Amino acid sequence: MIRAAWPQRQRAASRRAVTRHLVTAPVPPRLSGVQLRGLTVRRARVLLLLLAGCAASADAQTNAIDPDLAAGYIRDLQATSDADAGRLWGVPLCGPFFFVDPETHAVVANQADAEGKLKPQGSVFTGTLPPEVSPANTAINWAGVHWTMVMWPVSQFRQPRRRLLAHECFHRIQDSIGLPGRDAINSHLDSMAGRTWLQLEWRALERALRQRGKDRRVAAADALLFRAYRRSLFPDAAERENALEMNEGLAEYTGVKISASTPEEFAVLADFAVRQGTANATFVRSFAYASGPAYGALLDLSGKPWRPRAKEVKDLGQLLAAAYSIRVPSPVTKMQAEARAAEYNADEVFAAEQRRDRVRQQRVADARKKLIDGPVLVLPVGNSFNYSYDPNTVVAIDSNNTVYPRCRLTDEWGILDVSGSALLIRDAAGKVQRAHVPAPASAADSKGDGWTLTLNPGWRLVAGERAGDLTISKQ
Repeated sequence: MIRAAWPQRQRAASRRAVTRHLVTAPVPPRLSGVQLRGLTVRRARVLLLLLAGCAASADAQTNAIDPDLAAGYIRDLQATSDADAGRLWGVPLCGPFFFVDPETHAVVANQADAEGKLKPQGSVFTGTLPPEVSPANTAINWAGVHWTMVMWPVSQFRQPRRRLLAHECFHRIQDSIGLPGRDAINSHLDSMAGRTWLQLEWRALERALRQRGKDRRVAAADALLFRAYRRSLFPDAAERENALEMNEGLAEYTGVKISASTPEEFAVLADFAVRQGTANATFVRSFAYASGPAYGALLDLSGKPWRPRAKEVKDLGQLLAAAYSIRVPSPVTKMQAEARAAEYNADEVFAAEQRRDRVRQQRVADARKKLIDGPVLVLPVGNSFNYSYDPNTVVAIDSNNTVYPRCRLTDEWGILDVSGSALLIRDAAGKVQRAHVPAPASAADSKGDGWTLTLNPGWRLVAGERAGDLTISKQ
């Protein structure tokens, strides 16, 4: 989930703050019979099975923040940052940092704030996040400090915890290193063609990670071929995908790389991130969490410096092509793409996506009926608008209309907690214009179908533009 109550400029940072990124899927069977840069299949499976158990361990922890435990995790984060010594991005990863309990808003931080809201307690500082700020995994400006914020609890296992914390620390430093966060909704990745060619790109990246020398270069070239063909099918796809990969993709690359103890472990984790990515319900806002570590690992394996060029190139595919001297045809024809796709069992991907698309079409029709065509509560968007959500559940109706199951919206009018789904409507530039939820029975109701609204003093529900619609207005 994400946070709330800053101007539009901060919203991009808030939208990236979403999941705890804990591994939950079983080990994919396709790992059988391979070696990954000296790491045997047996050892790889043991590692991946250990990761698969980390989600349960995190859920078993209590939601009340233990200051001593939190302090230990913060010390480990600082030690991880010190060990990196700025080699990754040229600056220390660890800086102002706090854990927040999503239920109570309790905060445990590694330093004082600038406004005296936090009080010292042993080696940490404690306090409470205001209710208008949504707890999330992200970077945030609060109480006069630019923080990394992470929701409690986190995994008791070191690798997944370090990965999450380092991911969010990247978001705090990214503006300062010339890689400012840009959010983009890649609606085309909910279409059958978009999903199919993305998964084929991922299969080629997996193969490249498991190979060496010429074979690695061939698989990397295939990944870039599928990538180029997919992007040719959708206007603005390259710009939208690059924006999220250079934001969440590089953040996840940072987390995975920092959390790995050896290059071999990093390669396994990057490979697993791609496999885990296919399990997500949608790729619209989640794909970069899989692509980023894979591209980053292959770029590192090339032995050529690439991170200093990232802020100018802003395309992981172009960086990979340069690192391995790959020339991608332009344009890529359907015949070229399909010929290489056969090497990656494309028929099973096509068949699975055809089945999924039939279900998706019905979901989109239901969402239109409920959140566009039917009576709705229209929530205006002001300068304080923000929202939090899970990126693995976002459903695209089209390029400007996106459904967010289980989310939280805040603005000057108050707080909307959504347990069902809300529709966010954007303009051509991607800026949110308004939000819709199903209309309540009357303007006197503060609850509706899957949502609860807490209005600030001076605001009320009034009749909307269409019959049956309602909106929020200041008295």
